[in-house]
Parts: sequence; structure tokens; C-alpha cells
Amino acid sequence: MAEDGGSPEWVISLPGSWRAAITAGGRVFFINEEAKSTTWLHPITGETILTGHRRTPDLPTGWEEAYTFEGARYYIK
Repeated sequence: MAEDGGSPEWVISLPGSWRAAITAGGRVFFINEEAKSTTWLHPITGETILTGHRRTPDLPTGWEEAYTFEGARYYIK
């Protein structure tokens, strides 16, 4: 994930040894490269991030499922 104007604040604010990733199911998790560990909780805020997008075979071509910060599901084309 790029650290530029296109990245959300929760990605830009990650400490140096951390990076974010998204599971196949669309759930965001955090990787501490130095400690070789992962967590569902943001290392600064201690909260989960529910904004991962995912493509599923049951969606029409070009559509993705995503989640708001509050956990509400929505679709993107």
C-alpha cells in the first residue's frame, strides 16, 4: 500500500515495522515485520479496521464487496 494521498490515514499512520494486508475474505490485518507477528488490531488505535474489499464469484463482473469503518457492507463497481 502506497504512502501517498491515495492511502487511508490508518495505513499512513502505521509505525515503521508495520504493514497492513487484507485476507481473501476482505478483513484487514496488520503485520509486524520486526516481531514476525500479526494482529487484527491497528497497532496505534487498538481498533479493528473494516474496510477491506473483496471479489466474490457470486458478484457480477467488475463488482467488489467492501465494508465501512462501522462494518456495514456495500458494493463497488
